[in-house]
Amino acid sequence: MPDAQIDAPDTVPSGDDALVIERLDHGVVLLRLNLPDRRNAMTDELTEAWQAAIGQLRTHPDLRVVVVTGEGKAFSAGGELAWLEKSATMTPDQLRTRMLSFYRAWLGIRTLDVPSIAALNGAAVGAGLAMALACDLRYATPEAGLSMPFTSLGIHPGMASTFLLPEVVGLGVAREMLLTGRVLRGADALAVGLVNQIFPADTLLAKVLDIASTIATRAPIATRLTRQALTDGGHLSFEAALKWEAIAQPLTMATEDLVEGIAAAKQRRSPRFTGR
Repeated sequence: MPDAQIDAPDTVPSGDDALVIERLDHGVVLLRLNLPDRRNAMTDELTEAWQAAIGQLRTHPDLRVVVVTGEGKAFSAGGELAWLEKSATMTPDQLRTRMLSFYRAWLGIRTLDVPSIAALNGAAVGAGLAMALACDLRYATPEAGLSMPFTSLGIHPGMASTFLLPEVVGLGVAREMLLTGRVLRGADALAVGLVNQIFPADTLLAKVLDIASTIATRAPIATRLTRQALTDGGHLSFEAALKWEAIAQPLTMATEDLVEGIAAAKQRRSPRFTGR
């Protein structure tokens, strides 16, 4: 399949593409996992398209927010069982190389310096949930089942799940999900902080894109620095936070966007930030 192009027309590409990319207003880019018949499993085709898209997004000059969702009834079923079955013919060292490449490809969204949002339209399982956890925010339908059933398949968790899940829900809930394979839905997922909010299926994407648009219209430099400050669970100490903010806040105080923000507040209008 040809490489996905960020600068393609804003219309949705054909359904033959494993990954559909849409450029929306205000620098929002929507990525749709587009293998609904396979529950958006992370096939070689989809992985290649995803990696190419993330690579292009890193150099996208007007990028403000990335939203990820799935086509059909699932967000992502995670790794393919057939892909896992092939592992029986490989050595542990060969598998290590293969898995690291797979992990880094899909978790590449965490390396972008703009906020990312997962719109969980359906089940997010194993590696599929890990990719959603690598995003900054998560929103789901009440019916979406979120789970990490690695041990029920006889394998250790992967895709940095043993870091990403505790980072979001805490160690106790992470232990329960990883050791039992418990599926969380709706209010339960919201209660433990696995998702930020839940929305009905017919409004989920529209609600998430509204949130993305709100983030995208905030001051870009301040937004990127704030996201960086919260990466990997935030600062290690109170003093580290003070030192970071004593550098990052003055940087934003020297921008044209601060002048615009103050002017907009005084004039009671929406600011028009430029990233300068």
